[in-house]
Amino acid sequence: MSSNVDTPTAPPHPKAAATVVLVRDGVDEVEVFLQRRVQQMAFAGGMTVFPGGGVDPRDAEIDIAWQGPEPSWWAERFGTVESNARQLVCAAVRETFEECGVLLASEPDGASSDATALAPARAALEAREFGLAEFLREQNLVLRADLLRPLAHWITPENEKRRYDTRFFLAALPDGQEADDRTSEVDEAYWRTASGALADWSDGKCFLLPPTWSQLRSVAAYGTVAELLAAERTIEPVQPDLPPGGGIETLSFGDAAEYFASMPATVPRPKL
Repeated sequence: MSSNVDTPTAPPHPKAAATVVLVRDGVDEVEVFLQRRVQQMAFAGGMTVFPGGGVDPRDAEIDIAWQGPEPSWWAERFGTVESNARQLVCAAVRETFEECGVLLASEPDGASSDATALAPARAALEAREFGLAEFLREQNLVLRADLLRPLAHWITPENEKRRYDTRFFLAALPDGQEADDRTSEVDEAYWRTASGALADWSDGKCFLLPPTWSQLRSVAAYGTVAELLAAERTIEPVQPDLPPGGGIETLSFGDAAEYFASMPATVPRPKL
């Protein structure tokens, strides 16, 4: 006997991802590094975001010289298992280097690495010719987990086709390094104060998805990078609710009222 009742399907499992909020001190405020993704991207096309991306299986390789908090420390802060925490930290370092050329690694003696000279290796890393562990070993570099801080944890709504379980990291731009736009995934990249980026959003000059908007609000609450890095945070996962067939205006999360109040009227709403 057939049935006309639809059988509920389980939501797609979210892919682990890492996003890095790269900051530096401006004249009067903290500045953040932002990227506007190309429209053709399957996820968040045309959106203004921070550098980041999904975990690569090779991020699980453990043969890495590591300085700073151990994976167990990150696991406790991010509410996950140690193996996943290690992959997330590795993904944060890898994605930051691939997407904007900033390398959160150093020589074994702590001396800054020349990220510019590693441009060919960066391209090969982005092309997935090898993983982060192999790259660091070949260049005799140490992963600098001490340059990162835990910031937030957002999970894509259950009824989205592409779901990400994203941990947000905070990192100060290392001395002597520059962030660039040499990646095929973005149309433009730039530094902006957090408050200025929020004003751009309200003025319809860019579009921010809730996680990006939320982290910009967090950064804007601090006057210096030192204060921002020193702040203690309790990381709680945020998974917005999205009714079936709903658009972005139907999202529900803790600060949704403030988000929608600041949403520009002139920018087309993306279909989620």
